[in-house]
Amino acid sequence: MSHSAAPKDLADLQRFRFEKVLNEDPLTHSIALLGTLSKDPEVQAIIRIEKTALDASVAPRLFAEDGLVQRVHLEESTDIYTWLFGWFGENRERDVKINVICPATEIHIRKYTKQAHVMVRETPEIYRDVVKPYIAAFPPSRTQWVENILQGISEQSKLLYSDSDFLILPDMKWDLKTISSLYLVVLVQDRTIRSLRDLKKSHIPLLKSIHAQAEKVVSQKWGLGPGSLRMYVHYQPSYYHFHVHVVNANYEGGMLGMTVGQAHLLDDIISLLEIDPSEGDGVFQRMTLTYSLGSRHKLLENIQAHAGLA
Repeated sequence: MSHSAAPKDLADLQRFRFEKVLNEDPLTHSIALLGTLSKDPEVQAIIRIEKTALDASVAPRLFAEDGLVQRVHLEESTDIYTWLFGWFGENRERDVKINVICPATEIHIRKYTKQAHVMVRETPEIYRDVVKPYIAAFPPSRTQWVENILQGISEQSKLLYSDSDFLILPDMKWDLKTISSLYLVVLVQDRTIRSLRDLKKSHIPLLKSIHAQAEKVVSQKWGLGPGSLRMYVHYQPSYYHFHVHVVNANYEGGMLGMTVGQAHLLDDIISLLEIDPSEGDGVFQRMTLTYSLGSRHKLLENIQAHAGLA
């Protein structure tokens, strides 16, 4: 069930009242805008517009004199998230993918605002005293869109695989047609796994099953063979419900999401758990994890305050 202010067509998008540019990224050919879509000025919206992959067949028309977005198609709308495709003219491939977050919270605005990054060394003690309480404080509404998918309320037509443990579906970043930029996401049913820190030796069968089924799905549907996928887990993740990213190994558009210190390969996670002792805290509960956070990230503020740096 989408929010009442979520856009469904071009007329809805034309109600957008621009406030400012949050970020522009030449690497991903995207721009993030802040404004409002509702008559209520307190209900803010973030619209991220990303250029879709170019199709070689449209090369003769690349420099035609077309206008801006003249037509949109609603792809999906669930909770506060809406995804549409847009066209700059008629009789052509879709030009842009439009992601809308409405209502957008202060946390969303911080996330999409350009900012410097700071490296953080998260010891088990910092995780226990700062990060774990930070994760626990998130209201269920922040991952309601995940619950909608897991409970069969939304995006069911997109499911590529589903069983009692997890499901696989296209990630909203993918344009659903360009195999070289294939991007899927695996959502687990176990709500007790919030992040990488919660993984233990007992989760190895789940992780191996995710790995095997993802390979099977892309092999059967797109003919991609062994070694064609990059599967990884983010820490810190963008939302605290355990999920695995599955992308084409040749895809470079998401390079910022594959950086050292953020992306942990699923194969490496499984290997670390396999050599872990069977009793007591697991390796991800005992190790220090180093990663970067945006300078405006609330978690960074909490960590710095804990260290007496704020």
